[in-house]
Amino acid sequence: MPDCKVSAQNLSDWLNTAQGRYVLSREQDFFDRSVSDIFGFNALQLGWCEHDFLRASRMTLRTCAGDESGAAVRLCADELPLASESIDLLVLPHVLEFAAQPHQILREVERVLISEGSVLISGFNPYSLWGARRIFGAKNGYPWAGEFIALQRLKDWLALLGFVVVSGGYSVHAPPFNLSSALARCKFMDAAGERWHTVSGGVYFLHAIKRVPGMRLIQPQWNKKRLRRFVPATPKLNKTHKAKEGISIN
Repeated sequence: MPDCKVSAQNLSDWLNTAQGRYVLSREQDFFDRSVSDIFGFNALQLGWCEHDFLRASRMTLRTCAGDESGAAVRLCADELPLASESIDLLVLPHVLEFAAQPHQILREVERVLISEGSVLISGFNPYSLWGARRIFGAKNGYPWAGEFIALQRLKDWLALLGFVVVSGGYSVHAPPFNLSSALARCKFMDAAGERWHTVSGGVYFLHAIKRVPGMRLIQPQWNKKRLRRFVPATPKLNKTHKAKEGISIN
């Protein structure tokens, strides 16, 4: 059965808080930079359809799908009603943490992506202040009700499906404060984290490409000296033999 665990109402409410706006601004910057350099024809965003993470894409067809209002296509991500190898770019903003079967979602992503197609994923980092808040605080509402997935674990899942990670990084280095003023005072943490590439950011980003192994024909290395022993009789020898038997060869 399809699973769409987190309601759109919870997400919409959280994105209107200081925390939500802070995370959204960081994610929008990442997706804007990333999608502008990926080329193709068909791009699909799964979830967060109130916010267009494909707005900087140059692809002809850009669609947002999900189990929420504002989605052009209503669906759940673990059963995509799409043809195999039909999508050039897939964007997954925090989809895996809030699904009962994240592996199945990735299998669907691999199925619908073309060879050399790209997937952009954002997720909450369990090894961060945001991860600590989830462990020691209440697990009610968005995003604390989700199952945060470690970046290395996600990379292993993608590798098993034939994906190659080409880039990634961390953002949202400030603590998960509820007040805008408190988050503003922590801007220096974002600057330091981006400068020193620390792995303690509350959100990570990943760009992976689907790779399909090709076939290479290996030509046999014939030994020319041995090969001459198996060469059939030449036409000249055939003609000589027939002439001796008195058979015309003209």
